[in-house]
Amino acid sequence: MAAGGAAVASKALSQTAAPLGETGVPVPHQGLPLGPLTQHYPDQAVQMLDKRFPGVPGTASVERVASGFRWAEGPAYFAAGRYLVVSDAPNNRMVRLVEDDGRLSTFRQPAMNSNGNTVDREGRLITCEHFTRRVTRTEHDGRITVLAERWEGKRFSSPNDVAVAPDGSIWFTDPTYGLDGDYEGVKGTREQPGNYVYRIDPTSGAVTKVGDGFDQPNGIAFSPDGRTFYVVDSGRPAHIRAFETDLERGRLKGSRIFATSGGPGNSDGLRCDINGNLWSSFGWGDPKEDGVRCYAPDGTLLGKIHLPETAANLTFGGPLGNRLYVCASTSIYAVYVSTRGA
Repeated sequence: MAAGGAAVASKALSQTAAPLGETGVPVPHQGLPLGPLTQHYPDQAVQMLDKRFPGVPGTASVERVASGFRWAEGPAYFAAGRYLVVSDAPNNRMVRLVEDDGRLSTFRQPAMNSNGNTVDREGRLITCEHFTRRVTRTEHDGRITVLAERWEGKRFSSPNDVAVAPDGSIWFTDPTYGLDGDYEGVKGTREQPGNYVYRIDPTSGAVTKVGDGFDQPNGIAFSPDGRTFYVVDSGRPAHIRAFETDLERGRLKGSRIFATSGGPGNSDGLRCDINGNLWSSFGWGDPKEDGVRCYAPDGTLLGKIHLPETAANLTFGGPLGNRLYVCASTSIYAVYVSTRGA
């Protein structure tokens, strides 16, 4: 991007951002076509492999609640407003899905080819942007604050996924997917010597590198107590690594291989529930394995939720935090589960 490009991008974002509002109440927008909805999938979509699998309660089933995306990613749920914000990087937009009535509307466009999103401890949206190669925060009034765009003077590659630690620090991954072509970003040259995990200090805003040794670091999540940090490496290893954290010093300690794909395909997005189980979106292998996988804290695969599309990312939502939303290729799926998000 040219020297003035960042300023132009910031201006465009400010003009098109939808205010979050102090209470997260959605701002009215022109509706978008939802596509064919209310499609329910049978009980066979949920596969229990271990009795500890939380599973799906009662008569609940997997539902497709929105469609019409090119590549749905980065779901972030706002409890106060009861809505979901989702990235659609190839369409360069972010979309808002209101939970109560299923209304779908544009949240931001252009969205700088946004990818991963999360909500911080003050109810603000944190976003990874491929086009600008940075991490931003959407304030309650819709203004955009740049949190990180360089490390040691060099631009990031394409920030991908983001998580907030219990101490308020923001952690994100930086693979090269957004540089590989013009579909989800802008084809470009990597400036960093490797693909890393970074941390943004909650007080000073300083950016530090906290994790290396990855091929393509992707989805991330913290355990409920913050003592374990999970990272998907969706490159050649195709596995999930678990790190011991030292949040007081803002660093990671020893790591282990938490889970492998067990065959073709790999994990992508991650979320933990209140019991410490790790939920992962899965795909890019056998289509019969597309969907969600749930792991116990010891790494045991507890169960699967099968979907008809490759799953990219997921989050918990709903008034009780027991509705699992999954971004899968062109659609968003939802299912009530017998647990709650951490």
